[in-house]
Amino acid sequence: MASHLKWFALLAILMAHSGHLIPVKSAAASAFSRTISPESLGLRREKLTHLHFYFHDIVSGPNATAISVAQASNRPSATNFGSVLVLDDLLTEGPSPESRSVGRAQGIYASASQTEFALLMALNFVFTTGKYNGSTLTVLGRNSVLQEVREMPVLGGSGLFRFARGYAQLRTVTLNLTTLDAILEFNIYVFHY
Repeated sequence: MASHLKWFALLAILMAHSGHLIPVKSAAASAFSRTISPESLGLRREKLTHLHFYFHDIVSGPNATAISVAQASNRPSATNFGSVLVLDDLLTEGPSPESRSVGRAQGIYASASQTEFALLMALNFVFTTGKYNGSTLTVLGRNSVLQEVREMPVLGGSGLFRFARGYAQLRTVTLNLTTLDAILEFNIYVFHY
């Protein structure tokens, strides 16, 4: 019996070192979840960051960055209720599209109100320059387009914005009522590690 225990212990050590996992039941730990400390993930002190940039939404022309993928055909609406667009919009430091690029806004927006021009927006801000290159922030919320300032929650992020939470304030800089091309100014305040 003792030789079998030695053989089993040796086999367990060899399997652990060769990359094979050996399931072990524990009364204290759950396979589904466990509590860990933030320090175990390398998280230190939380900080608050303010990001300021411009969002260029081009709906018209051959170089459109927002493309209609669905439209309610059974019911005409002054608010375009039911229309859905997918976007890959340029983010810049200044309001001019020629100013320095800081990333892309990728996601969808849908006209979600029958009575006013209001959008449901699901956006990933993908940053491509500077300290935040490769990091993202996710925003999901209501954009009541005709209000001067709108606010949407920041739900999370990746890279340097892991565990992010906060809010985005946006305002319209320009809106062409014929083409619906727009430039929006974003101020984002986000807590992250």
